[in-house]
Amino acid sequence: MCGIAGIMAHEPVNQLLFDSLTVLQHRGQDAAGIMTCDRGRFFLRKSNGLVRDVFRTRHMKRLIGSMGIGHVRYPTAGSSSEAESQPFYVNSPYGIALAHNGNLTNAEALSEALFRTDLRHINTNSDSEVLLNIFAHELGKQGMTLTAEDIFSAISRVYERCEGGYAAVAMISGYGMVGFRDPFAIRPIVIGKRETSQGTEYMIASESVALDVVGFQLIRDLEPGEAAYVDMNGQLHTRVCAEKRQFSPCIFEHVYLARPDSIMDGINIYHARMRMGEKLAEKITRVRPNHDIDVVIPIPDTSRTSALELAQHLGVTYREGFIKNRYIGRTFIMPGQTLRKKSVRQKLNAIGMEFKDKNVLLVDDSIVRGTTCNEIIQMARDAGARKVYFASAAPAVRYPNVYGIDMPAAHELIAHGRTEDEVGELIGADWLIYQDLDDLIDACKELNPTVEGFDCSVFDGRYITGGIDAAYLQRLEDQRNDAAKNGADAENGAIELHNDSAEAE
Repeated sequence: MCGIAGIMAHEPVNQLLFDSLTVLQHRGQDAAGIMTCDRGRFFLRKSNGLVRDVFRTRHMKRLIGSMGIGHVRYPTAGSSSEAESQPFYVNSPYGIALAHNGNLTNAEALSEALFRTDLRHINTNSDSEVLLNIFAHELGKQGMTLTAEDIFSAISRVYERCEGGYAAVAMISGYGMVGFRDPFAIRPIVIGKRETSQGTEYMIASESVALDVVGFQLIRDLEPGEAAYVDMNGQLHTRVCAEKRQFSPCIFEHVYLARPDSIMDGINIYHARMRMGEKLAEKITRVRPNHDIDVVIPIPDTSRTSALELAQHLGVTYREGFIKNRYIGRTFIMPGQTLRKKSVRQKLNAIGMEFKDKNVLLVDDSIVRGTTCNEIIQMARDAGARKVYFASAAPAVRYPNVYGIDMPAAHELIAHGRTEDEVGELIGADWLIYQDLDDLIDACKELNPTVEGFDCSVFDGRYITGGIDAAYLQRLEDQRNDAAKNGADAENGAIELHNDSAEAE
């Protein structure tokens, strides 16, 4: 669930990219990077850490040029090693830089093919580097010069080779900026523009909020299998390059990942979460008509919108019962279970008067590992709650994600192989209620009926791209569970080449 941004402008883009990445920080807190291009030369700064910590004045001054791309990362593939922060760069052909969000499900086979047939070396465990080299190899087949037709032809072959869910933005030295989206539109990507006295400027990003903050107007989302190319003259070219397409965006973006002030595939995230709260209230009324809830309290921040609507539809008091420390990141995307557990109590503190002697319904956007809600329920009891109920605005997360969200190991998912009552007992709730999947889909689809369907694989175990079997999921678990990540980080810390360069040629 990384965040990407790319800008083709008539002015320096370093500050614009910095501001864009800052509002995309929720999509990744592990590393950040910006690469700009000026007169055919690339300039790079990337490192582990938050955007505000990675980029200092001395770095920003070196990021010259009116074309650039940026990235915020959290680790799924590979590790949290600095060597795997993005953007990535290859010098052949032309000089190409790329930033990527998502996951290639056939990355292992592609990496082997790149070495054996394409004669390209992959230096990290990141599938983003694989995607860059696939794109570079296909682009190299087009010859000494490139047209929009050549770029689209290369991307069509990328789609033929690369499987999974992905969105990418790239720069080609001397030619311009490119963005493209997987044929199932699983991962989000939008394009926007702004008019200046010097002409039209274009921007590509993961979410529309990144456009808003720097004054760009949303044009639209890229379609499944569509590419957008902005040439050096500032002309926009778009084309659907994939033959087999299916519009199935990731529904977990609407549940949790995206900011509420974003519009994604024509769906206002804030309104979708309001509808989730309404649907959940209807279910509580249906299955627990004689409930004794005194107060509804959200677990900040993502669940606030759903919790408020739920309370209003139940006719129950809504209160803010937890105060959040703004300087602690999102526990869901922190690498390592120990760090996640420690962060919960650092992140939240209960207001005792809102809990004392009350039957409390806590509302969260979803339950993944169960770490956060287990700790928070105990906090509510410690604050004096008589009973603690728990509601999830999403269905039970029971299956691994293979399209770029950090929930890969089935045994790390508290609902995997368990009933609703068993999960409720494990997290310490007096009772637990989940959103129904059909209601979740309706909550989103009602806001844009043209959406054919959604990727709901974490809820229903259906992997829409195909090619995912038990053996694949086992390999993924072995590579990406917390123990494997910690081991990979330790190994990479000893052998990686430190990348703190300001310029790449």
